Amino acid sequence: MSDDSTYLAIYLGTMDSPKVAAWNAMPEAEQKAKGREGLAAWHAWVETHKDAIVVMGGPLGKTKKIGPAGIEDISNGLSGFTVVRAASFEAAARMFEDHPHFALFPGDSVELMPVLPVPGM
Repeated sequence: MSDDSTYLAIYLGTMDSPKVAAWNAMPEAEQKAKGREGLAAWHAWVETHKDAIVVMGGPLGKTKKIGPAGIEDISNGLSGFTVVRAASFEAAARMFEDHPHFALFPGDSVELMPVLPVPGM
């Protein structure tokens, strides 16, 4: 990738993961406190990386799959996204080390991929 390439970060997590079960087992007051801590950390992450964020993105809702057989409701592990710009794939990946999505919230991981140019365009 060349300098200042664009990368799509996908936040992953499933409702049946052990981390979600542990989160749900916490008393409500503890969940709320941990949620406030997580949101503060997420806002701090955004502030730290604001110059690199191309599209803030956000949480993702229910999923519909559209294919040759029609439209159907499905479930997957996609829970959110952000688009960033960085000098290299490694630099982009380092932005998400210890991200609040999985460090404080019960998310599983962040997957990162380069956004490639459309051939012939």
